[in-house]
Amino acid sequence: MTIQLLVTDRNLNVLGDPLAGWTKLECDLNFNKPASGQVTLPALPEYMQLLQPGRRMVVIRDGSIWCAGPMEQPQAYTWDLGQNAGPGTVTVAFSDDLARVAGYLTYPNPALAFEGQTTTADVRWSRQSVNAELIIRALVDENCGPSALTTRRIEGLVLDAVAGVGTNRSITTRFEPLLDACRRAAAWNRLGFRTRQVGDEIRFGVYAPVDRTGSARFSSGLGNLRSVAFTMAAPLATSELVQGGNDPKQPPLEGEPPNARVYVEVESGSQADWYRVEKLIEESGKDDSDGELTQAGTLALGDDNPQASLATVTVDTEDLKAGRDFGLGDRVTVVLPTGLEISDVVQTIRLDATPDDGELVTSVIGDSDKTTTTATVRTVRDLARRLGRLEAR
Repeated sequence: MTIQLLVTDRNLNVLGDPLAGWTKLECDLNFNKPASGQVTLPALPEYMQLLQPGRRMVVIRDGSIWCAGPMEQPQAYTWDLGQNAGPGTVTVAFSDDLARVAGYLTYPNPALAFEGQTTTADVRWSRQSVNAELIIRALVDENCGPSALTTRRIEGLVLDAVAGVGTNRSITTRFEPLLDACRRAAAWNRLGFRTRQVGDEIRFGVYAPVDRTGSARFSSGLGNLRSVAFTMAAPLATSELVQGGNDPKQPPLEGEPPNARVYVEVESGSQADWYRVEKLIEESGKDDSDGELTQAGTLALGDDNPQASLATVTVDTEDLKAGRDFGLGDRVTVVLPTGLEISDVVQTIRLDATPDDGELVTSVIGDSDKTTTTATVRTVRDLARRLGRLEAR
């Protein structure tokens, strides 16, 4: 194991010498989310001078950059005479450069400053029937990349080579968190996106995760499965009652009185398993002539369907290693202790390291947060039933 820690400024210029003497390093790389890491160091004066706002942390593992991005908490200092009579310790919390992208909103017109945006609420940034990868690239490029206003550009951020992935889809957005819009565009084809530092550039790119369910398998018998956890809960709503119409700015629909309300109900199939739960969705100013109200109800059901979470934690072995044999977003197979096989997505790859104990790389497969993904809900229900049968034997 060889780990090197560097500090750079926001223009990626290396400052000072590599940070030595660290005692603990933790770093999670996350699928379509910013990374999360922290490192504990001796609070030497030369280190404290380097650990300042606006600086970046670069973690190099075995000659390759594992994570590089802004320090979100440059200094958390502690000193205790009873435990450490030296200069004390400082813990640095950092992320990758995707955290910088996450700090932006989608402007309706990215070519204009905030004060110049239109006051008309229905004016939105839009792409219709455009390749999903190109949509994600355009969102980042125009809001914080090379094509953005000078004051909004992220230093060193460029677009990576086009991967040629994804299919056509449509999206509109207005003052939405930029990564939320990117994730919506990516979800249709389950695309991934990331930043990576190459030389003096931060490259933002889109990629297609790989189905590795046949080659990447985890089980207790193989010695690479550490833990399994799941939960199951009732739906938040089974009937989305969408209320539209009533827009005085728009002329009435043909044959309708002025300002008429439009009502659409979208029901979930989960109502048969659970019970009816109604939720009102306000979509004033829209009608269902092009399915807008139905789409709003369908999207709401996606958030309100039965809630489930399924997370497994695996560990690297010589035969199967994260980054070499599978990566973030790839679909892999987990054989649960019940014998049930599931395939799910690699959500997190975690690096834990200390000078004395070396390094440990683990992966989280599945999502520990509540999800309404139909396949996950079905899997959790099946797992619960199998566990029930085992208990009854």
